[in-house]
Amino acid sequence: MDRLRLALYQPDIPQNAGSLLRLSACLGVPVDIVEPCGFVWDDGKLRRAGMDYIAQSSYARHRSWEAFHAALVDGGRRLVLLTTLGEDRHDRFTFQAGDTIMVGRESAGVPAEVAQAAHARIRIPMAVGPRSLNVALAAALVTGEALRQLDGFAEDGGQGGLDGRG
Repeated sequence: MDRLRLALYQPDIPQNAGSLLRLSACLGVPVDIVEPCGFVWDDGKLRRAGMDYIAQSSYARHRSWEAFHAALVDGGRRLVLLTTLGEDRHDRFTFQAGDTIMVGRESAGVPAEVAQAAHARIRIPMAVGPRSLNVALAAALVTGEALRQLDGFAEDGGQGGLDGRG
């Protein structure tokens, strides 16, 4: 079983999905895409944001919430929803091996059915005023915390960080 997975619920913005597939490749965290997406999957914008990293990422596309949820249950995985309405702060939440962190649609989050199916609903503490972070930034921040807790970062086998080439 994967130590950690990231799930995108019906993503609207191809650049965010591409960025998260790049995160997948760089951190070794598989991604689940819950369709339908709000864009054509082979859209050039997806490739532009994910660059050549998309081919190196590990991802699975699920035709619906029901198909994804069935795979989650069959795999014995816990669903952790990242939401502005979360009860627990991400930095005080205890991640477990096998967790799947889900982010919602940029335009609408997730429906009540999905939120109710989550084992936990977490949020990122923020300054007063702004509504939310970009979904890709929020997912990266929480994925980093989960990997830290699970000692799940890869051994230092690559460049790390930014290399000035994107």
